[in-house]
Amino acid sequence: MRGPPLVSIAFGLTASLLATGASAQATLNSVKQKGFLTCGSNTGLAGFGQPDAQGNWTGLDVDLCRAIAAAIFDDPTKVRFIPLAAKDRFTALQSGEVDVLSRNSTMTMSRDTQLGLDFPVINYYDGQGFMVRKKLGVSSAKELNGASTCTQQGTTTELNLADYFRANNLKYQVVAFSNSDEAFAGYEAGRCDALTNDRAGLYSVRSKASAPDDHIVLPEIISKEPLGPAVRHGDNQWGDIVRWTHMAMLDAEELGVTKANVEQMNTSENPEIKRLLGTEGKLGEAICLNNDWAVRIIRHVGNYGESFERNVGEGSPLKIKRGLNALWSKGGLQYGIPVR
Repeated sequence: MRGPPLVSIAFGLTASLLATGASAQATLNSVKQKGFLTCGSNTGLAGFGQPDAQGNWTGLDVDLCRAIAAAIFDDPTKVRFIPLAAKDRFTALQSGEVDVLSRNSTMTMSRDTQLGLDFPVINYYDGQGFMVRKKLGVSSAKELNGASTCTQQGTTTELNLADYFRANNLKYQVVAFSNSDEAFAGYEAGRCDALTNDRAGLYSVRSKASAPDDHIVLPEIISKEPLGPAVRHGDNQWGDIVRWTHMAMLDAEELGVTKANVEQMNTSENPEIKRLLGTEGKLGEAICLNNDWAVRIIRHVGNYGESFERNVGEGSPLKIKRGLNALWSKGGLQYGIPVR
């Protein structure tokens, strides 16, 4: 049986795609109408996203959401944080429950191409590792043959774990939990020999241990974990806002623009600073924001280096070195795209 003419099919597909694109371009308008941003966050990961006893959220990923809110509203408090377990995070974004997912999520090809999502930027370069008790007497992950390992289900961590042990011809046993807190609790209770997670996550949970110095993070990095925010596929305008929020924080660090001096820098004659801060050109209009969008971000949140330092760096309980997350000019991978 013959189907409809190809012209009709093409017209139908085009109309459908246009309708989808039009509806997808609604995130910024929705956020403005609500008067706040909904940010999908971790259920509690020190240094990246967690609330304190009073419900105040802090962390590197939290700062990114506050920076987006600052760019839009000139108010970093106009954010509602929605704690999401790993197994629920992408569904919550797909369904529209949250406007952006900023929750230490690894960008992979399958996630980028099959879930209807986009990862506009990488705000933390990480890799999976292992933590063990010092008394275990292990100094390398290759000594974990036959060990039991606690991990979080519904993440890329499980696949990386299987790949590593198979590639090194090692036997292992998985003890899986629904979230990172439960996995760490199981590890502390002695239900497994080792705990595996992104190395930043290992440093985070180690800081909450009853005796942090009793545990070591082994040197092996068994995977690439580029972590970043995710948005719904098709809303290019919203993806641009998320991307350039992070880029503005990187460029500000590179140019020496800080939370403390951003107002004074408004008088700078440096053309790069003038474009970033909106005193030259109208680049804010390109992402449907006020021309002082970057000033708002830096004024309220600071540059990337400031956020890194207070949340996960040497000035925080985690004391993580910049490493791969140093600026490109200092040997790292964080490279701010020019605002021009």
